[in-house]
Amino acid sequence: MLRKKYVGVEAYFREDGTILPSKVNWEDGRVYPIDKVLDIRPAASLKAGGAGIRYTCRIAGRVKYIWLEETRWFVEAKE
Repeated sequence: MLRKKYVGVEAYFREDGTILPSKVNWEDGRVYPIDKVLDIRPAASLKAGGAGIRYTCRIAGRVKYIWLEETRWFVEAKE
């Protein structure tokens, strides 16, 4: 089962106010650069619970989702 895991994210703001994440910082010190943001939309995490703005990202060649839930970022992680 997957759970909601809060992570650190480095992001920047475009001139139009759009927030774009650039790196995911894992609690053990690993840093995952985001190669490209493919999609941004409001959505729920059906596997881990929670909702917010879902960012579909390419990280290390794989498509992953990260969510901005009000003021915190989370990912779906294994227990």
